[in-house]
Amino acid sequence: MGLQDGALGGLWEPGARLKSAGRGLLDLIFPPLTLDPGARPQSPGLSAEAWSRIVFIDGPVCDGCGAPFEFSLGPGVRCAACEAKPRAFHRARAACVYDEASRDPILQLKHADRLDLAPLLARWVSRAADLLVEEADAIVPVPLHRGRLFHRKFNQAAEIARTLAALRRRPYLPDALVRARETASQGGKSGQARRRNVAGAFTVPPGRRRQVEGRNILLIDDVLTTGATAEGCARALRAAGASRVDLAVVARVQTPHTA
Repeated sequence: MGLQDGALGGLWEPGARLKSAGRGLLDLIFPPLTLDPGARPQSPGLSAEAWSRIVFIDGPVCDGCGAPFEFSLGPGVRCAACEAKPRAFHRARAACVYDEASRDPILQLKHADRLDLAPLLARWVSRAADLLVEEADAIVPVPLHRGRLFHRKFNQAAEIARTLAALRRRPYLPDALVRARETASQGGKSGQARRRNVAGAFTVPPGRRRQVEGRNILLIDDVLTTGATAEGCARALRAAGASRVDLAVVARVQTPHTA
């Protein structure tokens, strides 16, 4: 178990996995409710009404940042922004658009300890980034700084990445990438400010370089906004010798010419 899985040591508290197992036991006694006011589901997650509101990205996308295209331009085509300024990661894919409908399950996992939602979101990512997962030699989550991890108790990106790796039988490297310094929240910042905020924040520890050297790494996060965090992670992985870095997320913010 790696640090990003919540192995913090110190005073004992129920771990993320123990909490999840306990919640599963409670689900047998008290059937789960949906995150929305819809009818009770057969399993934890979304009602049929909520499912219908999720905007899944199923059509043609930019081969670089994964932004949806209105119509197909052919395989391997990239948007103008990606052509003008190639990114540190090779390709990105998102399962859905980040909006009011998709925000709830993501934030429930992130801030409400709904670890039972990680398998659901991992399946979304698996479907959307199928080819990227197939080509990955290993799966790595976007890391939290240990100070933030201490307060949050788990890393939501790591929970999704760990579940995805098990689902698709790929090596999972929870500590191959670390956040060497704590950064301010990216919320509310411009793209340029986000890039400055995470500049030099990520690194591959010397003892972990052999895990990434010469390998295709699939980086996992929950939401893609400007791409500043993902690019910072990709640069660190490539500097450590990764052959290629792809990115897969649950949702992406739908803004013109950004990813």
